Amino acid sequence: MDLLEKSLAVREVFEALELETRAYLSQSQLTCFAGCGLCCTNPKVSATILEFLPLAFDLYQKGRAEEFFDVLENTSSDQYCIILKRLTEEVDSGMCSDYRNRGMICRLFGSAARRNREGKKELITCKKLKEGKKALFETANTEINQSMQIPLASDYYGQLYNIDFYLTKEEYPINKAIQKALEAVLQYYYYHGNQAV
Repeated sequence: MDLLEKSLAVREVFEALELETRAYLSQSQLTCFAGCGLCCTNPKVSATILEFLPLAFDLYQKGRAEEFFDVLENTSSDQYCIILKRLTEEVDSGMCSDYRNRGMICRLFGSAARRNREGKKELITCKKLKEGKKALFETANTEINQSMQIPLASDYYGQLYNIDFYLTKEEYPINKAIQKALEAVLQYYYYHGNQAV
């Protein structure tokens, strides 16, 4: 499987996750606050190269890969995600400017679960949602261990791992993961183009 095929395989995983996420959010009603981008402003969020291949290929096809790569070259490690579009000057205000191509971590946070040491599912979400929608949070956190279906982060990361171990074995700060995905795509087209001549 070449890099483009891997990106398409990642897209298929994302599409399956989207269906499962919609079903969970519809049932739980535990959705993020409109216009909140608090999780996107955390520069410590980490991601893998593989989960940002769809974004990198999309930027390349739009002729913007090198532009984004250059911006990322000059982005410090304490800056928030490059694809966050700030709505106001408030710290937690914003939205993803490329929602279709967001990474796995962005898709799972707030709408997935992990298993704790006792094997029970627990929601992966933020303090703002836990406190601001306390009743919905508590209900969902109970129901996911009974009959409510929810995506499990480990299942979806396992699917990415099966697509390419190397591109998922290391996590980077989110902007570095995007930069490395862009670098991989630029190299892919450089060598792909040379072979076609």
